Amino acid sequence: MVKLGKDMRSVSIVGVGCTPFCDFEEHPETQGIGEGEAFGYAALEAIADAGLEPRDIQYFYHGAANPFMINDCITPNMQVADWFGVRGIGSVAHSEACCTGYVALQEAVMAVASGTYDVVLSGAVDLASTLPVEHAPSHIRQPFPLEVMLPSLDKIYDRAYGRPLDGAFGISFDNWINEYRMTYDLSDDQIDQALNGLSKVLRKAAVAHPLGYYDQDYDQVAAEKGLASADEFLASMFNPKVTMYLRVSGFETKCSGASALVVMPTEKALALGVPHTPIEVLGTGSSAFEAGLASNERQGTTTAIKEVYELTGVSPDEVDLFMCNDFFLASEIVAAEECGYIPRGEAWQYAIDGRTAYWGDKPINPHGGRCNFGHAHGASGLADVYEAVKQMRGEAGPTQIEKRPETALLRGFGGSQNVRCQILRTVS
Repeated sequence: MVKLGKDMRSVSIVGVGCTPFCDFEEHPETQGIGEGEAFGYAALEAIADAGLEPRDIQYFYHGAANPFMINDCITPNMQVADWFGVRGIGSVAHSEACCTGYVALQEAVMAVASGTYDVVLSGAVDLASTLPVEHAPSHIRQPFPLEVMLPSLDKIYDRAYGRPLDGAFGISFDNWINEYRMTYDLSDDQIDQALNGLSKVLRKAAVAHPLGYYDQDYDQVAAEKGLASADEFLASMFNPKVTMYLRVSGFETKCSGASALVVMPTEKALALGVPHTPIEVLGTGSSAFEAGLASNERQGTTTAIKEVYELTGVSPDEVDLFMCNDFFLASEIVAAEECGYIPRGEAWQYAIDGRTAYWGDKPINPHGGRCNFGHAHGASGLADVYEAVKQMRGEAGPTQIEKRPETALLRGFGGSQNVRCQILRTVS
């Protein structure tokens, strides 16, 4: 067992929970519920999955990317406690944009590793497909159009000394993959084929996943448009490029969702005989670069992955599963190489050949990723943890990867600045 720092305890994930990732107002299982109910749903599932009761939780973390705008909440942790039976215990709310879920794992682990608590729950929720109606009950929602979302994005920039340009977000979609294309002397068409290859396999994964957003793969979508194949659809006018490289299919599918986990000391988990094999959190590498920097995602990933490999002593060739925050689809290619999961200069071909699919030899995001499983902002990082844990237990159902992974690496990125690289390992 690995200690996370000097005199700190080993910590393992013993329970996970996740709602469907969908438009809550249109899905029969979630219609009419608010963020408290959604958080409680995921929290109760994680607690039961750990073989515990709500009274066993000693402290909890509540994460949301933007609780004031999206969930109409201030101190939302105080407002969800009753929904899963923990009124009165200590808690804290936090927000790190789309990196919230990875920070949620890190904070829970450190609370237990330090010896402060033995059983901690950490969850996140964002009803990101709609907006609240001000001063109305939380289940009453209204549409969330792009003309409302896009002007809010400058809030991730330092507007005093940074460069909050209207086009900055679009530029950031392309800058790392453009550098990659030039480094390896690839054509625009090769990059397009690689990104479309990712789209095909990720959509199939999301359709097969019981919690995923979509119910049609791209071959089915193509047939509805009178086209012969997914390849033809993805390269067609029905899927236009909206930046230099990325097509509509390469951007996040905004939705609602909640996810949660329970952690405890590894030795305690083994002594208690929890229902599932504990998944040890070996460590986290952290970084943050101001959003106005053109290479912030690459720099952040380079810094964080170096830190976590040095902390844990794990080498890239030990990683069996790579989970990547890919609300820019190209991140799967460039981040996988930066983290050493795929050899440099080869991930674009792996994507074309389907090797990153859940049935391939180098699986990435077997749940479908942000563009296909769905992106519930702050909750998505914990949904990645949920998926990794299910895969490591061999409980991922129709999207279970062929080789049950023992070691998983998560590369979280959000707010155009925060990066977390985290390594999980099955306790043997």
